[in-house]
Amino acid sequence: MTYDVVVVGAGSAGCALAGRLTEDPSLRVLVLEAGGSDRALEVQIPAALYKTFRTRRDWNYATEPQPAASDRRVFWPRGKMLGGCSSNNAMIYIRGAAADYDEWAQLTGDPGWSYESVLPLFRRMEDNGRGADEFHGVGGPLRVEDPRSPHPWSRAVVESAVAAGYPSNPDFNGARQEGAGLYQLTQKRGRRWSAADAYLHPAMHRPNLEVRTGARVTRVLLDGDRATGVEYVADGVLQQVHAPQVLLSGGAINSPQLLMLSGIGPADHLRSVGVDVVHDLPGVGGGLQDHPLVPTIWHVRSGKSLFRGESPAGYAQWFGARRGPLTSNLAEAGLYTRSDDALAEPDLQYHFLPVKYWQQARVDPDVDAFTACAVLVRVESRGSVRLRSADPTWAPAIDAGYLTEQRDLEALVTGVEKARDIAAVGPLAKVLAEEWSPGGTRSTRAELRQSVRDTLESLYHPVGSCRMGTDADAVVDPQLRVHGIEGLRVVDASVMPTLVRGNTNAPTIMIAERAADLVRADLGARSALAQA
Repeated sequence: MTYDVVVVGAGSAGCALAGRLTEDPSLRVLVLEAGGSDRALEVQIPAALYKTFRTRRDWNYATEPQPAASDRRVFWPRGKMLGGCSSNNAMIYIRGAAADYDEWAQLTGDPGWSYESVLPLFRRMEDNGRGADEFHGVGGPLRVEDPRSPHPWSRAVVESAVAAGYPSNPDFNGARQEGAGLYQLTQKRGRRWSAADAYLHPAMHRPNLEVRTGARVTRVLLDGDRATGVEYVADGVLQQVHAPQVLLSGGAINSPQLLMLSGIGPADHLRSVGVDVVHDLPGVGGGLQDHPLVPTIWHVRSGKSLFRGESPAGYAQWFGARRGPLTSNLAEAGLYTRSDDALAEPDLQYHFLPVKYWQQARVDPDVDAFTACAVLVRVESRGSVRLRSADPTWAPAIDAGYLTEQRDLEALVTGVEKARDIAAVGPLAKVLAEEWSPGGTRSTRAELRQSVRDTLESLYHPVGSCRMGTDADAVVDPQLRVHGIEGLRVVDASVMPTLVRGNTNAPTIMIAERAADLVRADLGARSALAQA
């Protein structure tokens, strides 16, 4: 069987690529996914999202010990199934600030990444339950809705944030990002609506699309400076497939890992682990960024948190009408603000959860509690992804680089202080009791710095390890083509030159939407040349 395009990874970007590329019946597309099916209740039921963590549907990564985070290894769940992380994330639909994309355009020298240019792509991919307007679209594959059954505490925290002096914001993807409100979600009538639901499953009937699960790609096949296909293992058998276009959509961990396993990356590092150097590309695996979060948790005076939602009544509501506590994405309400009034854009985002969320849900909640997660969305620190071995089954070494820049630490300390201010006023103050973590006795900035180091976790948003640009450390050009290698693109969050101010699922899908246009244009031009 011959293919025009091989897509490696059926995550958020891979699903969008498959759906868009196969709209052209002349293109034959093969998608290779290391994981399996997404057909499971813990995927479909929004509030069950954490039940996929540390299972066969999760790559189950962890960072190297982080010196600035009390030498802890930080858990990084990554979806290993159709839909990838869009099948186990918190479904928050956030694009980031307009300034993020204007910065991308400046850093890459390509105005096609400016906010003005990408907004039509966001509108094209959306089917927003609120309808179409200047900022939103309808009729696209990705369903976006307001929460169906928000918890009373989520509305209370928005009111308390307004009482604390923050503006109300009903649309974080609208004219401005700053303020407090409820998040819109990638859900359809109370059920998760992943990239697989939006793009891949509707395309599965097309004769020009083939999807193979349980197929782990081990390297890109190269003929000189041209990619000719990939090698992969399925059912214990090593196989090869060839195509003129290879698109890596493995995410910010697996895409740089695969490039390096293929001999594309920093030459000295590749030699040190026994990989033959095919193309010295120093930036591969560098520039890694992630959004760190710090939870502040309170006991409550009265009321039931979401941990009681998994009950016969809760399941009856979800199965009967797709309503009730199991429709919750846990992080229902949010806030954008600045740690320093002198900043031009927000650098802090909050996820407010009407449940105790501790140690990445490693332990189920045991009491009714409320959590405010302060998230740094303008991150100065950088880390890296490196190989441990030339063996593709070895997990790579992930150094998140958390808090290596002092500014990041200070901003998160301010984030905890602001969370406390909000909790102390308005209707939320009547709900919350004593502070459980970091604890009311920790009040000085020195004490809070240590608490941040002790409790920092990931918001699961790694980017930048194959960043786009034109400088010596860039991995792909602004059209997402790997520098120095023909026929090879990276299309996923790893190409982001900087983190956006918000959850990264929507921007990743947008990148795939633009990449599909670029690939189709390239293949069309090549076909026209061949016929000339």
